[in-house]
Amino acid sequence: MKMALDGASGVNTITSYAPGRVEIQGRLFTASLIALPDRLFPDWAPKSVAGLDASHLDTITDAQPEIVILGTGETQVFPDSAILAPLMRNRIGFEVMNNAAACRTYNVLLAEGRRAALGLMLDGSGK
Repeated sequence: MKMALDGASGVNTITSYAPGRVEIQGRLFTASLIALPDRLFPDWAPKSVAGLDASHLDTITDAQPEIVILGTGETQVFPDSAILAPLMRNRIGFEVMNNAAACRTYNVLLAEGRRAALGLMLDGSGK
């Protein structure tokens, strides 16, 4: 699915998404990543919620976004609350959703000028 929004130029917007792959500002990624408006962290370790632990959120927490959108693959899977505790302690809002919804929501937040972070779990198959 192609995505485009006005009002978010110069930031890391999602330009397209398909299962196992995401394009950000014309760059294709097939492995999990963290996206911030001004930085990308490719090759994020967790490929699924089963491999996610609280330490994987350190990069996001250090960036101090106002909200985190966590894409958990093709289906929405809620992580254990202990994994999300660092976000709660730092008063960072979060939403958990499937990857397609996470990409759309992240773009909308960026277009609104919000300081959002996207943690996107991709299985690396790039299909």
